[in-house]
Amino acid sequence: MNNDRQPLYIQIQDYFKERITTQLLRPNDKIPSEKELMEQFGVSRITVANALVQLAKEGWIYRIPGRGSFVNKLVDARVIKSDTALPYQQDERMQTDYLPTKSLYADDLPARQHEGEKRKTVCLIIPTIEDYFALRLISGINEVLINEGYSLFIAISNNSIETEKNLIRECLANETSGLLIFPCDAEMYNEEILALKMSNYPFVLIDRYLAGVDTNFVYTDGLNGARLAVNYLWELGHRDIAICSDTPLPTITVSDRINGYFEAMKEQGAMINSAMILTDFKVDYSTIREDHPLYRFIFNRMASAYVTLNARLGVYISNVAKQIGLKVPEDISILTFDDPSSGYDEFGSFTHISQSESRMGREATAILMNLLKNKDNPVKYSKVVLQPEIVVRSSTGTFHPSK
Repeated sequence: MNNDRQPLYIQIQDYFKERITTQLLRPNDKIPSEKELMEQFGVSRITVANALVQLAKEGWIYRIPGRGSFVNKLVDARVIKSDTALPYQQDERMQTDYLPTKSLYADDLPARQHEGEKRKTVCLIIPTIEDYFALRLISGINEVLINEGYSLFIAISNNSIETEKNLIRECLANETSGLLIFPCDAEMYNEEILALKMSNYPFVLIDRYLAGVDTNFVYTDGLNGARLAVNYLWELGHRDIAICSDTPLPTITVSDRINGYFEAMKEQGAMINSAMILTDFKVDYSTIREDHPLYRFIFNRMASAYVTLNARLGVYISNVAKQIGLKVPEDISILTFDDPSSGYDEFGSFTHISQSESRMGREATAILMNLLKNKDNPVKYSKVVLQPEIVVRSSTGTFHPSK
């Protein structure tokens, strides 16, 4: 890694490519764990995961679930291409304690664009990039854009509707070809999104839809996802099942999942216990506070199982349980929406509802490409609803009433 100006994930890739090419790492040798690589390179887990994802896609390494990543014996460094690398800068700015609040536009546009040539750029506006849901989503988006010859720029709204509005305006001012928008959590619709619709500007919503408003969107059926989660936990013997969200805002996503929880409990003939609907709080993920209502809820063993509406909250509840002295899944079971692990290391322990993030990204981008190709002949709105799947891991187990 001689070029310190390169993004860190590329430096990590180059490091392993050099060691494999020079046979310092030989076929079937084990790659260090994510934790070890984080310490070795001084980077975040998401940066390490991005490097491993790209190495696997290019054929340098392969993965065995539960064991780790290994050097691929089929690698031939002379023929492997690296044009699948993500074009955005995923460097030290991707640390979860700092996320840029402005669009990642650069003054020096790609060199292949000649003077006066129409920019072939797509911008993804997303609340945060702090988990593997976002990384898998971006990977799917970029897969389509590379084939179509478009560049991807990422703008982070920090879950602020005002920032989201400003980013949309900035994208329009920069003549962005089209937008992929993952709307932030808000009680009101962003009027800038409605303005895009009225002006027939090409955009696609991701993981959200606007109730009562026709737009192009791709999302996963959250209602059915919650039903899958509750029914699975019920089969394991759990009756006190809590559903948790770290945002009190009544977004479409949260509402759908809670409605799915209600439906599943009713189907099981259970009375709805409002005390099990844990949505009226926020979480400071940097610390565990014993006076926090969620901590007290877990400490008092109010529920035997938790369904969290995002992966990060599931990991947080697991850490709270560990501090209290509770074991997962012996004492409590945890089921998350989305996988909090990278899928490339030993962290894949959470039972979760998979939303097929990579496919979601591909589907949304394909719709946007179709809009861009048919500007003069507007196509009908594309409304894609993906079906969730439950992936069983070790964070859930049979409930034993005696405990």
